[in-house]
Amino acid sequence: MVSKAWRIIPRPLLETILNNHAKTHRVHQPLLLHGPRGVGKTSLILHRVLNKWNTGPHITGYVDFAQSIEDHHPQHGHSFPWTSWSGCPPPTLPTLRTQLENCLESMAEKGVSLGTISSQQIFTTLNKWHGLNTALRRILQSNAPTRSKTAVSDKASSSVLWCRAVCALSARLNANEIDGVLGSGVKGRNVSVEETSHFREAVVALRLAKEVIRMQQGWRDNAVKHLNRIGGFSRTLANSATDWPFLLLDLLSSASEIDYFQPKLVLNNIEVLKQAVLTDDSTVSGSMYHDSLLWRIIALGANESCLPVILVTSDSYYSDQAFIDFGYPEIFISRETFGWTPQEAKMHMVPDYFSQSEWNVVVEVLGPSPRHLFELYALKQSNFYQRVLDEKGSTFEDIVDAYLAFLQVTVVNPAMDKALSLLQKFANDARNGKIPEDRLQFGAPWRHPPRTDNPALCLEWAKLQLLDFVQSLVNAEFGVNYLGDHSLEILDDPSSVALLEVFPYYSLMKLKKPKADGFSFVKKLLISWFALCPKGPILHSPRISGYSKMSCEMACPGADANELSEPAPVLVAASYTGP
Repeated sequence: MVSKAWRIIPRPLLETILNNHAKTHRVHQPLLLHGPRGVGKTSLILHRVLNKWNTGPHITGYVDFAQSIEDHHPQHGHSFPWTSWSGCPPPTLPTLRTQLENCLESMAEKGVSLGTISSQQIFTTLNKWHGLNTALRRILQSNAPTRSKTAVSDKASSSVLWCRAVCALSARLNANEIDGVLGSGVKGRNVSVEETSHFREAVVALRLAKEVIRMQQGWRDNAVKHLNRIGGFSRTLANSATDWPFLLLDLLSSASEIDYFQPKLVLNNIEVLKQAVLTDDSTVSGSMYHDSLLWRIIALGANESCLPVILVTSDSYYSDQAFIDFGYPEIFISRETFGWTPQEAKMHMVPDYFSQSEWNVVVEVLGPSPRHLFELYALKQSNFYQRVLDEKGSTFEDIVDAYLAFLQVTVVNPAMDKALSLLQKFANDARNGKIPEDRLQFGAPWRHPPRTDNPALCLEWAKLQLLDFVQSLVNAEFGVNYLGDHSLEILDDPSSVALLEVFPYYSLMKLKKPKADGFSFVKKLLISWFALCPKGPILHSPRISGYSKMSCEMACPGADANELSEPAPVLVAASYTGP
């Protein structure tokens, strides 16, 4: 049995694209790296390029917004979920906000210790976006000694107020605390007293800028509470919530210097930020914060230039709809990866990790997804594999079946259960008048949900719609090219929306061709769910036959629905007897 240690295999083309973007000191567009779950996007960033981006003049801030989801993150001893992050308990927005701000602050402090960010630069950048006089006067008053009678002239300029506020805050801060921020970046160099004083002033100025922004945000607390209560939208309040990270981005971008200080930022699992929940009314909603942050990154790059920002995601929203929501198709530099082709994977996997006969089974059933290959190889190295092989008549195919059963039970079935709940919610919303009437006027069965408040009937209706849609999708071999055929009405179907939201694959219905590599096992698992799902008498009504034909035509317009045969169920989970 092969026992070679697993390794992260290079991807020269994708790495070259990322390196070319990251090693430019300022750019005009953020780069969006997106693709299905399990194709190695995070592994590529962490194990192949991140170390290189933190050598010499390069410094890279890495923020994984999913890190706070403790039950589904390797940082806490768990593996990433196969399902979308929307299926996990959402983190709190203050946690993600602090995570982002701490990362940017540490990068700015590095710039201060290198002398590329000064107190004057901080003042200039802050004064460009904010009125400072009132906030600085209040800070001076709060830092003045109790018995002091020193008054600030009403005619004092912003720069004078800034200098006085820096001096006042410097007296309040501990010298050891300031030196701790500068750290080894200054201690390891031969720095004069004047330069050290300059660095310390910049550290204090950074603290002062944060205090000014926090004070101005406090003035909007009541407005934010009202906004959250009514569920409205305000660009001003959304921008106020992102003022501090945006100021740091602007500072770092303007301070970037080729071959001396080249900061860059990687935001992994950016979709988690959009789903974050509030614990209080201290800030705007997660979706509004997410949109404001991206808008300001885009605007900074377009209007001036911005440090390289790389957004990493497995959410299909960013493969299509985000470009529409944020303005135009070229708003991001889009780089989509689907992992290896079977030929590429074979070159790396055979014979180091799988024999040729084993590989033939793997590529036919699972495809070349790196995560599938890694998990199957880990299972192959386990004691369970040897125990199965010791049984009479057992083969490598039994291990693959066990792995498929694991995916069926832990991934597909829970995802489909959530899809059913989304369809039931659609039926309830339609009954309560939350769905526009013009969306429910035509003849497809999903446009006629139950009108009675009967949970059992609603559940049966949801099963009917989802089972019929899955059957049509499987019959069409996942070859749904609704963009090429301009059949966008498929996205009106709540079944397609539910599957796109919960299914463990990035974009189930955005394939450009049928029989895409790696989707044969998806077909098996969906058919297995189809076969195991209790159908009940309602599924044998004449209504389903007409809708099945219509759904097949909708899912695969170029095919004749009469020629699509009934799929044979593959009962993988039913035969699984493992632990």
